[in-house]
Amino acid sequence: MKLYKLSPRNVALIDTLFITLVFIAAYIIISLIWFDLTTEPLLISLPFVFVANFFIIRYSFNHIIFDRIKLIYKVIGRFPNPKEKKKKSVNPLETIQEVVYQWSEDKNKEIKELKRMAAYRREFLGNVSHELKTPIFNIQGYVSTLLDGGLEDDKINRKFLAKTEKSIERLINIVNDLESISKLESGEVKLKANVFNLYELVEEVVDFLEMKAKKSNTKITIKPKLPVPFIVKANKEAIREVLINLVDNAIKYGDKHNNIVKIKLYDMDEKILTEVTDNGVGISQEYLPRIFERFFRTDRGRSRDQGGSGLGLAIVKHIIEAHRQTITARSNIGEGTTFSFTLQKV
Repeated sequence: MKLYKLSPRNVALIDTLFITLVFIAAYIIISLIWFDLTTEPLLISLPFVFVANFFIIRYSFNHIIFDRIKLIYKVIGRFPNPKEKKKKSVNPLETIQEVVYQWSEDKNKEIKELKRMAAYRREFLGNVSHELKTPIFNIQGYVSTLLDGGLEDDKINRKFLAKTEKSIERLINIVNDLESISKLESGEVKLKANVFNLYELVEEVVDFLEMKAKKSNTKITIKPKLPVPFIVKANKEAIREVLINLVDNAIKYGDKHNNIVKIKLYDMDEKILTEVTDNGVGISQEYLPRIFERFFRTDRGRSRDQGGSGLGLAIVKHIIEAHRQTITARSNIGEGTTFSFTLQKV
């Protein structure tokens, strides 16, 4: 009899028949040697012996032996179906090789990820030290100039004190932004959702940045032109920060002579899509995937001249993702850049 035909029921039946035959033989031997027993007790007890043995053996086989066999087959990755007509052979060595190979592949992936994270951490620390070093060295230079006699000259001391104040503000901005992004990444900041009109918030942000836009000869347009209720559920102040960052970047990095910043809102049934577009130099496809990384700059010198902590887009990304929404960037050199993000529509 083949192994796959030995089901728990068949095994229990065979074992029960064997035990019953042993019971009959024992009864006959006892009656012949020690006692003169009649066949009536044997015939009465025989069905009970058979049924009791069958269920006891079947239960034991099911819950003790057969479960152990299934566990063994699961460990090696295969368990043959008792009803299969053709039993497929299992090579334990091949199964072990497959398991070891898969384990090795998983560990290699983990090692590569750890190396990537270590490289990212080194780059991040290098960027942090560089960003902090610049204003600190500036402050040191300004203070040294003042101490070397510039303090007595009203024109020089006012100029250098103003520059010192600007460098200190930049340091404060970097520290505040680092604290904000750290809290967002750790989940320490819980963004409470409000229901508000996104169109009205966009108008407020444009009004807030109006003077900066005028100084840089930037025109900001909102579409649709007529006020339309785009009602969303999100943290209003966090989304305000997102819009200020995106529009401020569009003003700073747009065309120096005729900059146009376009803000467009789209009703996407369940979501509201917001786009902020500039007509600046654009971002190379090489750098675009890294645009939301902390301190990442496509042009370090030009970006630093524009001010900022280098953490704005990273914070924006974390805020949008904290709302379980998406933000993307698309750009081509010489064609400007568009940032798009979604919010839950009410």
